[in-house]
Amino acid sequence: MRRFFIMPLNVVIAWGALVTFMMAQAPAQMAPAAEPPADLEVSLLDDLVAANRVLAAKGVLDALGHVSVRDSHNPNRYWMSRSLAPALVTPSDIMEFDLDSNPLDRKGRALYVERFIHGEIYKARPDVNAIVHSHSPTVIPFSVTKVPLQPVLHNASFLSFGAPVFDTRTIAADSDLLIRSPALGAALAKTLGSTAAVVLLRGHGDAVVASSLPDAVFRAYYTEINAREQEQAIALGGKDVVYITPGEAATREKEGHQSFARSWELWKREVMAK
Repeated sequence: MRRFFIMPLNVVIAWGALVTFMMAQAPAQMAPAAEPPADLEVSLLDDLVAANRVLAAKGVLDALGHVSVRDSHNPNRYWMSRSLAPALVTPSDIMEFDLDSNPLDRKGRALYVERFIHGEIYKARPDVNAIVHSHSPTVIPFSVTKVPLQPVLHNASFLSFGAPVFDTRTIAADSDLLIRSPALGAALAKTLGSTAAVVLLRGHGDAVVASSLPDAVFRAYYTEINAREQEQAIALGGKDVVYITPGEAATREKEGHQSFARSWELWKREVMAK
């Protein structure tokens, strides 16, 4: 004969309350992360995420600044993160933009205010496939003085192509110095010109361009390093600083890509392994 255990009513109520309490205290299930963009090559997507993290790790980018890459199949599109601190960028944060810097699929995400830096430079420079905008700290003094940023270091030989200074006052008086519009972006691109690899933004930062994403990262990092070393050289030698010549720069830019690739391989592995 089976025996049934009848639980007292007060115990049933207490047990139910305990279960309800435990369920309430359990962490809510996180919503699934957004999918990475399907139209972007995996290697390019990985490189764009790594570029953000490398430049943050190197102190070129802080909570601000951004990196973009032109689409390898459609030159009228580029890819960049949603508005986010570069060190926190993941594949799901990457967005596609047209050259007017309109997102193709915004999904309610915040956008970088200065995305026009990227779209307008890509319009003006078909040779450019990657751009870094930073507030590289040692570069700033060269944007507000009459001392031009020039290459003292072989790894910054690209500065021999010029590093002109863009002043927002030529377009908008009493602005906040940010590139908030296509007109400001187009004026910045015009100042960059057809050959320079770097344009300084008065009292603000710089934009560094290159034909590939690894080269843009390399240039952005060594723009900051060269600024430090030029400052030290001027402190030691005044006007007697010996700069890299245009001929030396041309040779270095032609022969130096092996070291660029080696640096990129190391930097990417360091940040993506974390």
